[in-house]
Amino acid sequence: VVELHCHGSRAVLQGVLEALGRGSEEDEPPLARYAERGEFTSRAFANGKLDLLEVEALADLLTADTQTQRQQALQQLEGRLSNLYNTWRENLISGLAHAEAVIDFGDDEHLDDFGMEDDEEHFNYDAAQMNVWGNVGANMANLCQQMESHLQDSNRGELVREGLKIAIVGPPNAGKSSLFNMLARREAAIVSPIAGTTRDVLELTLDLGGVRCTLSDTAGVREDDS
Repeated sequence: VVELHCHGSRAVLQGVLEALGRGSEEDEPPLARYAERGEFTSRAFANGKLDLLEVEALADLLTADTQTQRQQALQQLEGRLSNLYNTWRENLISGLAHAEAVIDFGDDEHLDDFGMEDDEEHFNYDAAQMNVWGNVGANMANLCQQMESHLQDSNRGELVREGLKIAIVGPPNAGKSSLFNMLARREAAIVSPIAGTTRDVLELTLDLGGVRCTLSDTAGVREDDS
């Protein structure tokens, strides 16, 4: 890593960049070039420094508008989801390996431990089967429950990332634009006692409780007399 310190004028910076961009000889390749957009992240992903979830978290962090979005992106960037999914993967692989071993080598490997040779009449075959399969079934059921619980979060992560779209709808002169201005904390919409002042949809992006919200002020809803 080379760090250059120079005067901050545009002409000086442009001259330094031009000097770095050409070799000592005319036929030599340039000594340096501008990095492409996302090139360092792409290299980190290709070299296994970041996984796909962490790359997505970095993109979310760069476009975060609220503190909640920033915190969620940082948690994902630190490997919160990656660690959870890797644990699930390891459990699945362990259960699959156990099941394949039973299928390949038979399910009667440990039946003698239950006294089949000594007393076939009182042999507990179900208990023997449980001994062969161990806790695979219970572990897979627990894993399935964890996945279902993870998916039943009402899409909280997606709502934080994408934000909410809220439309203020009501009859004319109901105070929609006044509410819109109050939430915006400025005169974003024209307020008038004359009905029909708002004709077009006005949109505003707000941070409401840490959630990115796109607020829309709409024209008054009128009854159709025809």
